[in-house]
Amino acid sequence: MTPSAILESALYVTDLSAAEAFYTDIIGLTLLTKVEGRHLFFRCGSGVLLVFNAEATKIPPAADARLKVPPHGAVGEGHLCFAATAAEIAAWKSHLEARKVAIESEFEWPQGGRSLYIRDPSGNSIEFAEPRIWGL
Repeated sequence: MTPSAILESALYVTDLSAAEAFYTDIIGLTLLTKVEGRHLFFRCGSGVLLVFNAEATKIPPAADARLKVPPHGAVGEGHLCFAATAAEIAAWKSHLEARKVAIESEFEWPQGGRSLYIRDPSGNSIEFAEPRIWGL
């Protein structure tokens, strides 16, 4: 068996308030739910972006918890890539520059396709790339 798609992806942040402002106001994602001090969940296309306070998610669930999600978390800068067409990448660049978000890197891949990289407030590497960089 092989999974058919990625349903959710997670990033870990140090400041949930800054992450909420960044992912809603700059990136334009819709907030689905949040638990103060623990997490933010955003709709992204047909999937979900999970943004966690890593320290809060390292705590095991209580024995009587309704949702027994195992502890998890990461330390350091993660990475997430949003799919975008070449025209959308150009529009993202203008949008981000207008909002004073530094473009960390922008280039054409040898196999074709562009990528644009920025950082979120917690230092996670956020990329916008054409799906053709993966042959899609």
